[in-house]
Amino acid sequence: MKLPLTPIRFLQCADRQFPQKTAVIDGDRRFTYSQFAERCRRLAGVLKAWNLPRGARVAYLAYNTHPLLEGYYGVLMAGCVLLPLNIRLSTEDFVVILNHSQARVLLFHSDFSETVEAIRPRLENARHFLCLDRGQAADWADPESYDDRLAGSSPDLKWDPFALDEDEVAEIFYTSGTTGRPKGVMLTHRNLYLHGLEAGLAVGTRESDVHLHTIPLFHVNGWGAPQTLTGMGGTHVMLPAFDPAEVFRLIEEHRVSVFFLVPTMATALVNHPDASRYDLSSVRMISLGGAAANSMLVEQVERTFGCLCVSGYGLTETSPVVTLSRPKSHLELDDADRLELQAMTGYPIPGAEVEIVDGNGSALPWDGETVGEIVVRSNGVMKGYFGDDEENLRLFQDGWFHTGDMATIDSQGYVLIVDRKKDIIISGGENISSLEIEKALLSHPAVLECAVIAVPDGRWGEVPKALVVLKAGSIAAEEELIRHARERLASFKCPKSVEFFDSLPKGGTGKILKRELREQYWKDQKKRVH
Repeated sequence: MKLPLTPIRFLQCADRQFPQKTAVIDGDRRFTYSQFAERCRRLAGVLKAWNLPRGARVAYLAYNTHPLLEGYYGVLMAGCVLLPLNIRLSTEDFVVILNHSQARVLLFHSDFSETVEAIRPRLENARHFLCLDRGQAADWADPESYDDRLAGSSPDLKWDPFALDEDEVAEIFYTSGTTGRPKGVMLTHRNLYLHGLEAGLAVGTRESDVHLHTIPLFHVNGWGAPQTLTGMGGTHVMLPAFDPAEVFRLIEEHRVSVFFLVPTMATALVNHPDASRYDLSSVRMISLGGAAANSMLVEQVERTFGCLCVSGYGLTETSPVVTLSRPKSHLELDDADRLELQAMTGYPIPGAEVEIVDGNGSALPWDGETVGEIVVRSNGVMKGYFGDDEENLRLFQDGWFHTGDMATIDSQGYVLIVDRKKDIIISGGENISSLEIEKALLSHPAVLECAVIAVPDGRWGEVPKALVVLKAGSIAAEEELIRHARERLASFKCPKSVEFFDSLPKGGTGKILKRELREQYWKDQKKRVH
């Protein structure tokens, strides 16, 4: 027998095996797996009643709350594609993404009503706008709230697993690309199901786990937690926005056992003055990712929470987890070596294969010294970028996905990323396109040329810095250029500093040599970027 692989089966299993167990905790609301599954089926019923075509994109502009988690299953049950939007993007970003993806539906929290109202006239395909809470919605939105719609919907009980093609797209996440234009990463039902199994095995997800969703569900498939935890019947604890005191409170109240952090979150938690006031003894594991970690931070996390802390590596394009830095049991390590190892990128999870290659695609030695581009093949690697056949051909070569990240691999198989081919800046776990910032700065009348690079930052790991050459006779201050960028970009994308130059180094083709510019800022750093 061959059952199509789909994450919907994770929910189906949890519903049958753990119907009365608490599935989701969101503020003062709790849902058992029976209730959660029915809400997902009712959501599918709402979408089907709108007669959406198969594969229609259903977008969410939402906080980390139970309606978005329900979308991970209900949207798929309706034969549609889930499209979570990064709430930190600009209105222009939303217009570009929603039109490029041809989204038919937009579900949103009332806090974003003004944003939706502003972009709605420019959307080419969206016809249904549904508010996720009971806040005041405008007359252009559905007259009923999300909960009212679900209450009036018939749960879709006719889902047939054999009627589904496991290679159909289930989710699309938009990520910054080297061109500055967002790229829609297409993850299939098969991608998500097998990644859920493999990542869950690597992380060691348990039925008894209580997972706090510190990572936004709109970010990189929620790092796989919506599938891995549901498949095992664990409990989801929702966190609408990251706040250290609230994280501590939820851990103590709900006996949280597992959660994920980007290093900026970890730094905020371990340095919080009230950390010792809370009972954190339930936590058994924390995983760091999304930006550079170091052995000191790993040690601080383990000391604060009394648990294992490991690092990981992945991309939106890989569902996302590729490696984890769990220490291998046969290695004889003292504490310093163990902590250093756990701050590395790690070794591949089951089902993933990783190599480093040179510019010709030839495999390089695992000696911990030779640097090459990371290539990956796994069941989690995306179907491709939506509507971008040229980029797909470039990145998929000889059966491998080319990540653009540069790394070494040591004799024990541990990967350490040391640089990046792309000019993407990862600040606090968010991808930022340097070209997009450059375009905004170049629109200022005083700017002749500029380069935006990542520079080290103690809080965010790395942040954008603009290196600018002004036109002859022109004057512009640092504050003026940052303000100019902020008027055109989401605030987290804006350069944190500007430095002025008479000229910028260029290669033979006239291309600005960013690597040379970066060197002066990173020369004293052991690790370049993660």
